Amino acid sequence: MDEEAAILQKRIAYLDAYRALYRREQTAGLIACLVGALVLIGGRYGPLAASWVTWIGAAIIAAGWILFTVVIFRRTAWVRTHPFDPTGQI
Repeated sequence: MDEEAAILQKRIAYLDAYRALYRREQTAGLIACLVGALVLIGGRYGPLAASWVTWIGAAIIAAGWILFTVVIFRRTAWVRTHPFDPTGQI
């Protein structure tokens, strides 16, 4: 039973390390999407906003989604190069 607990602890540490990967980029993508949505709404419904501001907001949202996609691919590559090994180190 102690071996199973030790393996479980190693698995939890592995998952924590995986979740911490590229957290800054993921947060930047989220913030970019939120800012882009605000710019898009402001450009669409603002009384003095130019029409091109809407396109800027859409571009910022697209950049945020690109960051999300990059994080997904980088995490996938990390998992492929560092598979979980209960006998090894992280």
